Formats: sequence, C-alpha cells, structure tokens
Amino acid sequence: MDSSVYNSWNKVQKELRSFIRKKVKDRDLADDIAQDVFLKLHANSNKVKDFNKVTGWLFQVARNSIIDQFRKQSRQINPNDLEWASEDAHTLNDCVANCLNVLVDTLPNKYREALVLTDKQNLSQTQLADTLGISYSGAKSRVQRARKKLRDKLEELYLIETDGYGNIIRCEDRKPCNCESREYNYTFAM
Repeated sequence: MDSSVYNSWNKVQKELRSFIRKKVKDRDLADDIAQDVFLKLHANSNKVKDFNKVTGWLFQVARNSIIDQFRKQSRQINPNDLEWASEDAHTLNDCVANCLNVLVDTLPNKYREALVLTDKQNLSQTQLADTLGISYSGAKSRVQRARKKLRDKLEELYLIETDGYGNIIRCEDRKPCNCESREYNYTFAM
C-alpha cells in the first residue's frame, strides 16, 4: 500500500473508529466495521489520486458499511422470536384429515375406490388404470374428479384457512359435523 494512503489512515483512524462507535453502540462491531473500511482502503489504494479526499471517502465507506450492517441485522431472524408450530395446528390438521376420511366414504364407489387406491395405498395412476381395467387418462380423470368432489364436500361443510406451508390455522363448521372425533372441531384463528 502507498505510504501516503497509509499515513492518511493513521491520521483519521481514531476519529473514524469513534464515529463508527457512536453509530453502532457496540465496540467490537465498530472495530469490525473499521477493519472492513481499512481493507477497502487497502484494496483500492492504487486508485487514489487526490490524497486530500481520502478522509471523506473513508467516512463515506464507513457510513455505507454501517448501513449494510443494520440491513443485515434486520434480515436476521432470532429463533426465539419465531412462533413454532403449536399442538393446535397439528390438532387442526388431524381434525381435517379425520373429516376427509369420513367424507371419502360418502363418495360414489368408483371415486372412493380411485382415491383409496391412489392416496392411501400409494398406487400410481398407471397402476390404478391396470387394476381397474381402464385407460390411463380415464384413471387420471377419475382421481381428479374424486378429489374435486371431496374438496367440494369439504368446502360445503367447513371453513378452512391454511398458512403458507399448508398447515390449517382455522377450521369452522359450516354445517353440523359428521366426524366421529368431535373433540377436534373448534375454531382456532391466529
């Protein structure tokens, strides 16, 4: 590094560290930021043409580094601040799963059979077509229709809201519930 740039750093270093400490109010963080500013000066020392402007440039780099630090801190998430999935969310997911099992039994036989074989017994739609002796497109359509019928019945009976991850955060009866497990049916709104 050019000795003129190094001399500029030595002259302004204490003042710059003090400036940074006032802004971040953390001595160690201020020292880290000052070190980053020094590294940027060192990396760009060959570009310095007017040594009278180095001090202003250093303070501008320090300001930008402080702003970057605050941005980084605002994006960091403290795990203690997060509300982890509660048992209520699992209970609501279980409730809806239970209600779906009950509602599957109300579907016409050909749709019920298609859903049970694909969704519960994990048959592919190709295997379903072979099992039922129908075309692949026929099996695919039957599964899609069955899911739509089930979804329509579910929406007719319940008001259900989910979060961004698909967890149920609200489940209300629109009509009296036919579930065997009535203990799960209650409203839970976040």
